[in-house]
Amino acid sequence: MDILALLAGGLAKVWYFVPLIIILCIFKSPWFKGRAGEFVINRLLSQLPSSDYTLVKDVTLPTESGTTQIDHLVISVYGLFVVETKNMKGWIFGSKTQKQWTQKIYRHSTRFQNPLHQNYKHTKTLESLLAIAPNTLHSVVVFIGNSKFKTVMPDNVTYARGCVAYIKQFTQPVFSIAECHDIIASINELKLKKGVVTNFNHRRHVKDLLANKANAKTCSRCGSAMVIRKTKRGANKGAQFWGCSTFPKCRSVEALSESDA
Repeated sequence: MDILALLAGGLAKVWYFVPLIIILCIFKSPWFKGRAGEFVINRLLSQLPSSDYTLVKDVTLPTESGTTQIDHLVISVYGLFVVETKNMKGWIFGSKTQKQWTQKIYRHSTRFQNPLHQNYKHTKTLESLLAIAPNTLHSVVVFIGNSKFKTVMPDNVTYARGCVAYIKQFTQPVFSIAECHDIIASINELKLKKGVVTNFNHRRHVKDLLANKANAKTCSRCGSAMVIRKTKRGANKGAQFWGCSTFPKCRSVEALSESDA
């Protein structure tokens, strides 16, 4: 009984740490960071004049291979702006053509998918579903959090407040007001209903994509995809090897293993 009483007394003293630990875990989770980032961008995009711009948030659309989830859409007579949000910290390295970008926090480096390529799928899905011209769609990538670009980024990759200024620089109408209303109605009709099933299917689709990418061979120098090439001249003419898909920009090569042949 003394042991049970001692345990009960100990639990009574520390029970309040349990919810605190749970809250800290939630705050550090990718889900919370993503939601927090979307909230910040929601507030910024809401500053756009409602008479000229319509904001649609968190849209999941069907694709031929599954689903694609879009953080924010801004519809106006000046175009359809597709906004991808990244809540990250540290130094960010990347370029328009690289398949993978790098996040560096002190000495630790992590690669992640080029968000421009990620948003390209979103724009092509919208182009197909809405039957609109490519030049009416504008991809915007917004980084929030304590991050800093360490390479020159394209104009459509910005920090938080830069996204509003980027959108406002488009002043040439490409849609009529009636066409904007039709686009908004179509998006609301096409988007999948929010819920557990939609979220589960989208996460499963993303998981499958990541698994396929993990099995793909990437360049150890720049992170782009490696492709099998053949030697065109010399004593080893006809021999196969791995070469970077961005050649001649990157000239990285690797020998072909028996399992690759």
